[in-house]
Amino acid sequence: MKKSLKLLSRKSLFLLFCLFLLVLIPEQLMAGRPMELPQAIITGKIADGNGFPLAGVNVIVESTDRGTISDLDGSFRIQVDLGETLIFSIVGFRSLYMPIEGTDFIDVVLEEDVTQLGEVVLNAGYYTVSERERTGSIEKVESVAIEKQPISNPLAALQGRMAGVEIEQSSGLPGANFNIRIRGRNSIRSDGNEPLYIVDGVPYASSSIGESQASIVLRGGAISPLNNINPSDIESIEVLKDADATAIYGSRGANGVVLITTKKGSGERTKVELDVLTGMGRVGSRVDLMGTADYLAMRREGYANDGVTEYPANAYDVNGTWDQDRETDWQKVFFGKTSYLTNVQGSISGGDAQTQFLVSGNYHAQTSVFPGDYKNDKISVLANLGHRTQDGRFSVQLSTSYTANGNHLPGDGFLVSEAFSLAPNAPELYNDDGTLNWENSTWTNPLANFEKDYESKASTLISNAVLGYKIVGPLEFKANLGYTESHLTEINTTPSTIYDPIYEAGPRFSSLLHNRGKRVSWLIEPQLDYGISFHEFTVKALVGLTFQEQKSERLSQLATGFTSNRLIENLSAASDFRIYSDTDQQYRYQAVYGRVNLGLRDRYYLNLTGRRDGSSRFGTDRRFADFGAIGVAWLFTEEELIAKGLPFLSFGKIRASYGTSGSDQIGDYQYLDTYSLGSQMYEGVNGLSPTRLFNPDYSWENNKKLEFAIDLGLFGDRIFMSGSHYRNRTTNQLVGIPLPATTGFASINGNLPATVENTGWEFGLNTVNIKSGRFRWDMSLNLTLPKNRLVAFPDLESSTYANQLVIGESLDIVKRYQFDGVDPQTGLYSFKDLNGDGEIMAADDRRVMDYNPKYYGGWANQFSWGKMDIEVLFQFTKQIGQNILSTGTFPGRMANQPMEVLDRWQQVGDDAAFQRFSVTDLDVYAAFQRLGQSDAATTDASFIRLKNLSITYRVLEKAEKGFGCRLFLRGQNLFTWTDYLGLDPETANPLAIPSLRMLSIGTHLTF
Repeated sequence: MKKSLKLLSRKSLFLLFCLFLLVLIPEQLMAGRPMELPQAIITGKIADGNGFPLAGVNVIVESTDRGTISDLDGSFRIQVDLGETLIFSIVGFRSLYMPIEGTDFIDVVLEEDVTQLGEVVLNAGYYTVSERERTGSIEKVESVAIEKQPISNPLAALQGRMAGVEIEQSSGLPGANFNIRIRGRNSIRSDGNEPLYIVDGVPYASSSIGESQASIVLRGGAISPLNNINPSDIESIEVLKDADATAIYGSRGANGVVLITTKKGSGERTKVELDVLTGMGRVGSRVDLMGTADYLAMRREGYANDGVTEYPANAYDVNGTWDQDRETDWQKVFFGKTSYLTNVQGSISGGDAQTQFLVSGNYHAQTSVFPGDYKNDKISVLANLGHRTQDGRFSVQLSTSYTANGNHLPGDGFLVSEAFSLAPNAPELYNDDGTLNWENSTWTNPLANFEKDYESKASTLISNAVLGYKIVGPLEFKANLGYTESHLTEINTTPSTIYDPIYEAGPRFSSLLHNRGKRVSWLIEPQLDYGISFHEFTVKALVGLTFQEQKSERLSQLATGFTSNRLIENLSAASDFRIYSDTDQQYRYQAVYGRVNLGLRDRYYLNLTGRRDGSSRFGTDRRFADFGAIGVAWLFTEEELIAKGLPFLSFGKIRASYGTSGSDQIGDYQYLDTYSLGSQMYEGVNGLSPTRLFNPDYSWENNKKLEFAIDLGLFGDRIFMSGSHYRNRTTNQLVGIPLPATTGFASINGNLPATVENTGWEFGLNTVNIKSGRFRWDMSLNLTLPKNRLVAFPDLESSTYANQLVIGESLDIVKRYQFDGVDPQTGLYSFKDLNGDGEIMAADDRRVMDYNPKYYGGWANQFSWGKMDIEVLFQFTKQIGQNILSTGTFPGRMANQPMEVLDRWQQVGDDAAFQRFSVTDLDVYAAFQRLGQSDAATTDASFIRLKNLSITYRVLEKAEKGFGCRLFLRGQNLFTWTDYLGLDPETANPLAIPSLRMLSIGTHLTF
């Protein structure tokens, strides 16, 4: 495979050099002190908590290579300098740091390192559960991993770290959307597969309130609302996957649940933390396009093949009008600029046993890779307050976060395609006086596209209060109260200055697309919890209610004909404007839920969950549905026979779950007769036109989930392995049912008994505390093998999905002609006649190609040596995707091409990869058009990516000096190994800006 990313730039190497100077200078200064500390011989004995001596304990002098090992009676002897620190470590016990302060004999007691599975607590939404006792499938990423990535969207922190969670960045632009699928695509509708997001107990809508035409430059959709959540404020992210974990969220959890928990204060003394980070990034790869010499040779050969000996007047690139020696790399011009990143995070936290608080603030700014002053600015604040009375009966947790986000980008969405197609010898961009050069109207100056402007301003408020009161004994009342409010304003301007001055287009040709959106949501969830233990039996139960309302409104207006381009952002300055879209929606949701967890002898667990949901998105007779799940687990290593027979097996659990959930992700009012403003005026008034038909039987999608899993811990859980198999089946699909044209409507929203199935295997491997002296290595690996297929779809052939879906195949397929190479006689592309009818136009002449990944995963490593910590994360995916051949103009015309097309047909008998060059031949053009619809335009998009690299040096520790200082170097998307023909195999979108290669440096201070 080829390495698609180049070596680090000189600026990057300079940053690396500066970092290691910062690391080395303090040690060199300390080493240069003339004063020598007095030395001493320290002896002692090491024992466990029961007083038994421990042999083989590593005794290391911190910051040196000196060390020893304890004898059979636990005794040791070592030479140290007074003031230094000894480190005692051995597998199965917690490491102990002990400063030497004048004594020559010490007794050391090491605490047993309780298995991590009992210590790790997972957030399951309405309750918490230990890793040891869970029956469901829950993945977790903590702040220690999130903080090491220079990101602005929380979903970026999950890439490559979770089995069964596929995350794809749609574009490398700041604020761009992320696509996430948890165990595959359940719904035929592309917009019905989003998971439920919960931030501190409050549902958070992930759908944008923006206008897609306004933010067309993003190419992957509108600005992501998740960009308004500050990753630096996050304590942990849990993803709930199976029925047992998601059933308590009912229909909202059909596609999985993402739980985001923000940081809270602690009961310790007041602590101040400050993070400062600065970095830079660039597009990590480019398509290898023709230079001027190869390009002009292609053009001349194309004319020659068409029998043209005298170039036409409009062939400016090849007839001598343009400079034949000029050469411009338009990829560098359009998206080759360096993006600069600044992130400042500060917080103060503290409290006591009863009250804890945390207040933090963040400033995040990142420029774009486009020419010009384009930037994404984000300011956020977070305040958390927790209090518990002295008797512990009443508690309250308050959390509020606010984010203001501004994004400024070019207003054109076709910048990448123009960078690929422009002739390399096109004219200079500017005249001598600094104005745009139109070269006597022989071309459209590409920088004119940057006259268009896109600007968005967004704000998000998330507020939550959790009240708790212990009524009597183990009975506790809780109330979860939440409120969210989001605002978004978008402006996309197209001034008349984008046109050649020869046309004398004044501001009357300028236009403005203005969008304003708002979303408000509130939540009330009262809940009762009960837990009791007697003998070897435990019972935990909860029951609660959910009341939620969400209101959304959006108004988009298109204005034209301005008196001046300086007034282009003012709607009142336009001579004509119309409503582009106008929506005002309300969504109400109610539910009752319950859970019972039974445990026997700390080894047998049974979890029962039920929920009854009501949604305003369905008719009055279909608004309520019941969902539930059962989960079981058996800790077989607690059985005496297994524990004695397999002593190396410290933990073993078999678990299974089955349950149902639904989905109402269809938008509001889809079952009703709806109308929209018509395009025709009558006596100065816009008329109404019907847009949807009434269907009172419109109802829930139904999702059935089944999972079997095994978890194994070896050698005191130093090695932890897990494997699971899942099967999710979704029926009663919410789709458009075709209608006869005589009805005036193409379809009616309804339910079809179509069935979609997702199956797969998930594997995980974690190793912890692999130590050798001062060195430690922790490693984790995850792998997912997914399978998505359409099991059933009645009358598929007569539906509007006939050309899109195939029974037995994935929902993510495309139908392509089967490429058969270049005909050696004609020099044209040829395609296979699969059905044997002499034609290749029929649907059954197309090959089904599955864009669903074959497998994906990640490999993370954490290395510690002394004061140095290094984390390396690799992300990998096996998949196919669209390549650059699926877009653009056929070779020979006035458009640049990838270097690969030089392997073309030139004469009869040639065995070439690409057809002959041409400019006007219609047969060549038709063959090229078919190529873009063939499997030749789909290529291997598999990749291995060095997703994250973090190097941290702990200069000072707060626990020892009262002041902490860490220096760090972080890299994101540093290298990608791939054979993909395009910019980025992750998106496999030839027209999207790829993920940026980022390198940043910073410090973390603790007071």
